[in-house]
Amino acid sequence: MNEKILLVQVLVGIFLYVNCVMIFTFFKKEAFHNNVRYIFFAHILFCDSLLLILTNILLLLSHYHILMLVRLCLCFYMLMSTLKFSTPLTLMAMSLERYVAICLPLRHAEISTPSKAIRCIPVIHALSSIQLIIISSIFIYSVPLSFYTTEKLCNVELIIVHKWQGNLRAAISQLYFLVMSSVIVFTYVKIMAAAKLASTDNKKSATKGLRTVALHGIQLLLCLIQLWCPFIETAIMETDYKLFRLLRYFNYIAFILAPRCLSPLVYGLRDEKFFMVLKYYALCGLKKKTSPASDDL
Repeated sequence: MNEKILLVQVLVGIFLYVNCVMIFTFFKKEAFHNNVRYIFFAHILFCDSLLLILTNILLLLSHYHILMLVRLCLCFYMLMSTLKFSTPLTLMAMSLERYVAICLPLRHAEISTPSKAIRCIPVIHALSSIQLIIISSIFIYSVPLSFYTTEKLCNVELIIVHKWQGNLRAAISQLYFLVMSSVIVFTYVKIMAAAKLASTDNKKSATKGLRTVALHGIQLLLCLIQLWCPFIETAIMETDYKLFRLLRYFNYIAFILAPRCLSPLVYGLRDEKFFMVLKYYALCGLKKKTSPASDDL
């Protein structure tokens, strides 16, 4: 195991530990279950953790050139494709929740309810599966049944059997990018306008909401750049395989690991109540006096 793979294992281990502690914190305190933001936040943590595990498995298999049955690789692809879009779509939903809270405060209690947030999660996964259904259907229709029992090096390119299929995947990804970016920009502009018109008491809340949406925008941008990575990697792979491997390693660090570490920053560490309870459980309850929020919740 070289230093690059070892670095990835350390980073993945740290992120998974932090995410698991945060998920445990969410389920441990019932007050978090009644807050839409925390429900969406827990959903992002769960999706990110599962995606990190799957991508790390494929990274190790690719590094050591371990082959996998095509049918098993297809299952990996289907699950990862859904999870890849789940995080940016959830970020979009969280930005809309902040927009409602700041720009439509009188209707916030009616619109943003825990039950509606839970019902929104299956909708998010359904929208995340649009590209998966189209690309997988083309793959299943195009290859013979005997192909599923062969062993191949599992990667995204294995599912792309036609050049136009790759172009279609690119078009769908760009459509996702356009819609989600438009929603983020819309909420940011509306919250910025509300912050300028807010009174002194509400200006602090509006400013905090503005920063939150801005962080969502950065995280969403990194997630959406990930959608373009396979197309760039495919072009490089045809000309220089060594450069392709270096580029894939960089993309994994910059556009898979980095966006996933921003989730704990946005809601896990910036939120005072959640951070106090998180600190309590991270220290295994050794410093109970440092967690007054745990009693309040």
